[in-house]
Amino acid sequence: MKSLALPFALVLLLSSQCWVTSSAENHAGSDDAHKFVQCLLENSEDPTSISKLIYTRTNSSFSSILDFSIQNLRFSTPTTPKPQVIVTPVKESHVQAAVKCSQKYGLQVRVRSGGHDYEGLSYVSNYHVPFVIIDFINLSSVSVDPEAKTAWVQAGATNGKVYHTIAEKSKTLAFPAGVCPTVGVGGLFSGGGYGFLMRKYGLAADNVVDAQLIDVNGRLLDRKSMGEDLFWAIRGGGGASFGVIIAWKINLVTVPETVTAFTVNRTLEQNATKIVDRWQHVADNLDEDLYIRVFLRSANSSTQGKKTIRASFESLFLGEADVLLPLLQHSFPELGLVKEDCIEMSWIESIMYFAGFRGQSLDVLLNRTQPNVRFFKAKSDFVYDPMPEIAFQGIYERFYEKEAEAAEMILSPYGGVMNQISDSATPFPHRAGTRYKIQHIVYWEEEGSEASQRHISWIRRLYDYVAPYVSKNPRAAYLNYRDLDIGTNNKGYTSYKQASVWGLKYFKNNFKRLVDVKTMVDPGNFFRNEQSIPPLSSRKKKGD
Repeated sequence: MKSLALPFALVLLLSSQCWVTSSAENHAGSDDAHKFVQCLLENSEDPTSISKLIYTRTNSSFSSILDFSIQNLRFSTPTTPKPQVIVTPVKESHVQAAVKCSQKYGLQVRVRSGGHDYEGLSYVSNYHVPFVIIDFINLSSVSVDPEAKTAWVQAGATNGKVYHTIAEKSKTLAFPAGVCPTVGVGGLFSGGGYGFLMRKYGLAADNVVDAQLIDVNGRLLDRKSMGEDLFWAIRGGGGASFGVIIAWKINLVTVPETVTAFTVNRTLEQNATKIVDRWQHVADNLDEDLYIRVFLRSANSSTQGKKTIRASFESLFLGEADVLLPLLQHSFPELGLVKEDCIEMSWIESIMYFAGFRGQSLDVLLNRTQPNVRFFKAKSDFVYDPMPEIAFQGIYERFYEKEAEAAEMILSPYGGVMNQISDSATPFPHRAGTRYKIQHIVYWEEEGSEASQRHISWIRRLYDYVAPYVSKNPRAAYLNYRDLDIGTNNKGYTSYKQASVWGLKYFKNNFKRLVDVKTMVDPGNFFRNEQSIPPLSSRKKKGD
């Protein structure tokens, strides 16, 4: 029999905080955390080694490990619920043990890849229940096979690391994921994931061909062993509802050696509203090699003391400027693009350009932290018919308010291959018929709940204002721009009807299939959060 002397000594050291608590509930959670840590050690082949990967609240590194991947300061306050334990696994068996031990001692699990969940659900529980974080910061390898045009990517890798590793192997291979380099692929791919290659190659999730996942029983599954239903669900339905995703296998896509980028700014005085209106009519019908998104922001006017609106048109074209210019002169002459606006570069240089790192070393893509982490709140919409020009006047009025000094509306065009992929091919249903997606986002730096409430109230008012001009029944939303305003689960039992309030907005008709898959693979609803897919088999339990 394995001696428990070493694990018990280690668990006393790691979990000493378990005996100092502020409430009966916290004491119970801390006691379970103590048992959880001991369970991890007992289930490890090398207790001394794994002990270095476990952080309890009294560990001197606990706060730095917790805060390192917090990408929204709204969830880094003294009142934000904190985990009992953080585990930073370096191998699959560590994750398997964490899942088994969490279940054994009644601790919920939060899985953090890059920490970009918009409502902090990868590292926070708003249910005031004891929870642990499985942080994938150490499971972040990327292995590229340029001949096969595939890569295996561990869930803790970031967009930046994926792009950097691809670029080391090839100048003409790429992957259609997000613009922000610090976003982790564990959550990004499982919610869809899009960027400047979306109109040509679809979403990140559309290009996933295999995965490794640890299920509720602690089994390590791949596509074949998990089955096509579960494999379907985790590619756009959010992985956190179904298990713990360890790694993805992705198909890489081909890009030319030379691509062209531009950023063209137009203010209201430069006819921005007319140009944005024309963009609404043409952006989703342009050549699929061309992607033009629009940022709307407030700006200082040339008239002293006055505000205006600046529309920034950011674009990537998979080709040279001499091909792009006549294409836009024919399809979108209102923009007034000239050759001086165009910058030819490689694909990886375009990643640097849009991330704001132009001219820097490619190694900046390996950073896991953003240069400036702020408070923010975001919401999303999908637009099927162009908004009338008058609608933009009301948007501008709201952008002139004090709370909107660092607010943006980002309009991202659809069309191209997105029109050709079935809305049930993955759980992500926003395909044909979508002209563009809106990300509404407001940032602020002022601390305190009053400042947060002012800015959150502002974006809610903006969201209410645009309601007549966006999708309806349901008013669609994008899972990776998570928004708890649109509905949440209960702490305990949540009915299908209640979860449908938010589920249909993210997934439309795919929500029912997601519920069926959840019922099949996690009927006891162990993997749950404020917006996780509920199983049909959940029944209200005493105390829920």
